[in-house]
Amino acid sequence: MSQTVVEKIAQLHMSEGPKRKLRAGDFLSIRPHHVMTHDNTSAVLKKFKAIGATKVKDPRQPVFALDHDIQNTSDDNIKKYKLIEKFAHEQGIDFYMAGTGIGHQIMVERGYVVPESFVVASDSHSNMYGAMGAIGTPVVRTDAAAIWATGEFWWSIPRTIQVVLEGKLRPGVTGKDVIITLAGLYNKDEVLNAALEFAGSGVHTLTMDERLSIANMSTEWGALTGWFPVDQVTISYLRQRHGVARWQGTEKFTEEELLKWARAPLGPDKDATYAAKIELDLAQVTPHVSGPDSVQVMHSVAQMEEKKIAVHKAYLLSCVNSRVSDLEAAAKVLAGKKIAETVKFYVAPASKHVQEEAEKRGIWKTLVDAGAITLPPSCGPCIGLGTGLLEAGEVGISATNRNFKGRMGSRDARCYLASPEVVAASALAGYITGPVHFEHANPNIMLSEYVPAASAAEAVSILEGFPASVKGRLVFVPQDNLNTDGIYGKDYTYREDMTPEMMAKVVMENYDPEFSAKTSAGDVVVGGSNFGTGSSREQAVTALKAKGIPLVIAGSFSQTYLRNAFNNGFLCIETPEFVAELKQKFAAQVANKKKTIVPGDEVEIDFATSTLKYAGETFTFPALGSVPQSLVAAGGVENLVAQKLGLHEMAAAGK
Repeated sequence: MSQTVVEKIAQLHMSEGPKRKLRAGDFLSIRPHHVMTHDNTSAVLKKFKAIGATKVKDPRQPVFALDHDIQNTSDDNIKKYKLIEKFAHEQGIDFYMAGTGIGHQIMVERGYVVPESFVVASDSHSNMYGAMGAIGTPVVRTDAAAIWATGEFWWSIPRTIQVVLEGKLRPGVTGKDVIITLAGLYNKDEVLNAALEFAGSGVHTLTMDERLSIANMSTEWGALTGWFPVDQVTISYLRQRHGVARWQGTEKFTEEELLKWARAPLGPDKDATYAAKIELDLAQVTPHVSGPDSVQVMHSVAQMEEKKIAVHKAYLLSCVNSRVSDLEAAAKVLAGKKIAETVKFYVAPASKHVQEEAEKRGIWKTLVDAGAITLPPSCGPCIGLGTGLLEAGEVGISATNRNFKGRMGSRDARCYLASPEVVAASALAGYITGPVHFEHANPNIMLSEYVPAASAAEAVSILEGFPASVKGRLVFVPQDNLNTDGIYGKDYTYREDMTPEMMAKVVMENYDPEFSAKTSAGDVVVGGSNFGTGSSREQAVTALKAKGIPLVIAGSFSQTYLRNAFNNGFLCIETPEFVAELKQKFAAQVANKKKTIVPGDEVEIDFATSTLKYAGETFTFPALGSVPQSLVAAGGVENLVAQKLGLHEMAAAGK
């Protein structure tokens, strides 16, 4: 069976899963190369201790990098940082103190990310590691704690979309423009919860920093990972970093490994199966901006220049665009000039090393002479922390990766995203503009979507404590993109007095106030596509569980919802063919905006054969093997980790 590169790399790091070649939809346990946590290390530590764990399984796996709130010198924050440092030293974990750099930059700069590796972080921009020929993907805090305790976490193989880049960028166009263009052209969830494999001759014309920017912001595009093939650009970058590490005595990989990656880089099979293919001619890309307040909305810089939108603050910082090449590009625009008097221009390097290199080359001085306000190597304003936040009524132009309303300051401010060059030119002019004029143009949309074959029925053994089958009354909630606020409203999310009985009464209240009255314990809920999108609130899972719903079937799930479900021992299965059949069967009710459809008949799910039966028809779904079964049987990931550590037995023995 042919495989995508994502499936191949997952197979290399699988510790438990199907006894065959992996494919999309499979559940498995992964032993990642590394797991990075930042300021949230303290929150992960609380999860780790709550499980009952005391010792990190493999101290070489975790990396701690303090980078989010380093301008905060309050006693509480200093105490938190010291606690993290103390735990790192006790456990023998690599620790990077505040001011060393942004965690993602440290991971690539210090050699933690290498080709064919599987590297995760408790941060959404872990996708950036894909630029190195690795799989980089985010995990939630519970997963990070599980990795500390057991060395592994569970994952579900996403569908893969091939992104073919041809041609070459024109001078003045950047990697940031590429990802802004892709996210703006394909803004209808085309790549949501998918893995991206970048391919095509255009890839080899991109620098490593351009690849890092594109992979980093594949997160905003909606993908779970963004992989680039290993080529001479990758090897040259790794060789340069290896030379520095060898001189410092901090080598993370060997010369022999470098030669192996250069001679036989891992790639997808020629006949690998993709869910879709997107094609982009790099020569058609021009400078663009995202926004305001959304990455899915884009405008060419040519269009923005006509509007002359005044800016009050400009930002050159964050893990996506504050490496040496980014600072240098901005410095070339600013050389010998001064920032507009009406603009404050904030600059922070991705790492201490980046700043030192920029100082050595005179780049830093050029930025400061132009009027830049410098900040320490950290996330800072990008995450809405520290100096320089947007105030009500202000407009910002930023080289960061996210511009959600309120993220970088006041919700009454507006923020646009752009390349370092456009940010610098806008800071000079006082309005959004570029350093060089390009005519307005958008590349052609070239999307080919392939109809996936239905999952083949697959027999699996049933673990003790896991149901062999479930039978219940069908409850159809047809809305696609049903978000977590619809499932469990914000009015209850932060209340600590909500009992399971209370949760059961208000579940789905924001979606359909009549849902609770219409449904009963034992009913099987069937949703549309991207079920559970939105926030990461776990109550959107536990409220359905409190209602007595044994499982949810959907066309697809938000990845965060799926993780929260199995982490809480709650069953979810994807059967897009079944959902499509129901939408056709109940088309009249759906057209009449019927929120909850209860036809009165039953659906039966057989987990041993991976089949679902309804109204005389049989549908298949990806097999739930030992990995998801063990999560459900244990009642969630924390209980499962405790079992693996033998903590339940110790408690029973009174130790």
